[in-house]
Amino acid sequence: MSTAEQAPAAPVSVAKNLKVSDLTAALAAGWGDFKAHPAFGLFFAAIYVGAGIFLYFALFVRGEIFWLVPAAAGFPLLAPFVAVGLYEVSRRREAGMPMSWRAVLGALRGHGDEQIISMGVILFVAFGFWLMIAHGIFAIFLAESGLASESMELFRTPAGIAMLVVGSFFGALIALAFYAITVASLPMLVDREVDFITAIIVSLATVRSNKRVMLIWAAAIATTLFVAMLPFFLGLFIVLPVLGHATWHLYRRSVSQSGPQAV
Repeated sequence: MSTAEQAPAAPVSVAKNLKVSDLTAALAAGWGDFKAHPAFGLFFAAIYVGAGIFLYFALFVRGEIFWLVPAAAGFPLLAPFVAVGLYEVSRRREAGMPMSWRAVLGALRGHGDEQIISMGVILFVAFGFWLMIAHGIFAIFLAESGLASESMELFRTPAGIAMLVVGSFFGALIALAFYAITVASLPMLVDREVDFITAIIVSLATVRSNKRVMLIWAAAIATTLFVAMLPFFLGLFIVLPVLGHATWHLYRRSVSQSGPQAV
């Protein structure tokens, strides 16, 4: 039985006074972590980039070019899980703990209670759910356009433009919902021995208590990830590690440090 199961979780205090300056400070700290230990950031970014390139070629070879749009739009949903190792790097650097591949990669297992794995499953299910919604939206507007699914002309028709608008709206809602449940929960699961439901509740409370700042952070993440994906995903080698480390530091600013922490 894990520590999180043996003892009740200690009360957690969420900051209600986050400022934009906290975001810039988190980014500066994230950049510092990346510069101090670039190998870890490049490693996790390479996994994410490799998966993106594989997905691109898989869809391109099969002639399903249209699916690149929803796949690229939903791909950032998986970024928080990939960043778990980056949270561990930042945690260890902050605590002055020794850095090793075994310790950093071991963070993906959590504290032996499968809580982080459970969150990973949720994220992958969310990605699949988004693709199902995108498929439904596409089917509706494709029927109206009369064009084949592999025709890029679809995006130039009124039906195609409407499809992009509707798809973007639903995609933004899904992305915002999963941002709200992961922005503090995954760093917290790395930091403490708590269950993922508690971590999700804390994450939602963080967003609710600091709506303006957390929405700015969400927009910054979405924008920078999108721009970084444009040059064949290569920008993610810098953007993903810095954002991952920065998210850890924002978590540390927004959630109090009482309660059982990892060692």
